Amino acid sequence: MQSRDSSLNAIRLDRISNTIKSEMSSEEYFQNSVLRPIIKFQNDLLLAAFLNFSNKYKNVFFDLSTEKKVNYIENAIAKDSTFRNSLKDMIVGLFTVDEYNQYIPNASALNKRMTGIIKERLISHVQLLSEMGPTA
Repeated sequence: MQSRDSSLNAIRLDRISNTIKSEMSSEEYFQNSVLRPIIKFQNDLLLAAFLNFSNKYKNVFFDLSTEKKVNYIENAIAKDSTFRNSLKDMIVGLFTVDEYNQYIPNASALNKRMTGIIKERLISHVQLLSEMGPTA
C-alpha cells in the first residue's frame, strides 16, 4: 500500500519547475513548489466553494458588474474568515507531512501567499463564474 505522501505527490500536477530559482527565499520556494501546484489541482473545488459562498448570500455576485465582482471576491476572502479558512484548509489538507512541517513555522506568511494566489485565481475566472451562474 502506498503511503499518503506518495499518493499525494502522485496526484498533483507537475511542479512548476520554471518558477523555481536558487536565489529564492524559503517561503517563495514553498509557494512555487507546493502551494501553486496544489491550488492549480484544487481549481474546480475552489470555484465550487466560491459559488456555494455566493449562493449563501442571495447570489448578489451574479448581478454585479465585472469590476464589482472582482471587489466582491477580494472582500469575500479578506473579510469572511470562515470562507478564507475553508479555502486554506482545502490546500493544507493536500500537504505531505514534510510540507506541513515546513508550513507550520511560517504559517502566517504562507497563508498570505496562499490566499493571494487563490484570490487571483478566482478573479481570473470571473467570466467562468458568471457563466456558471447561481445554483438553487
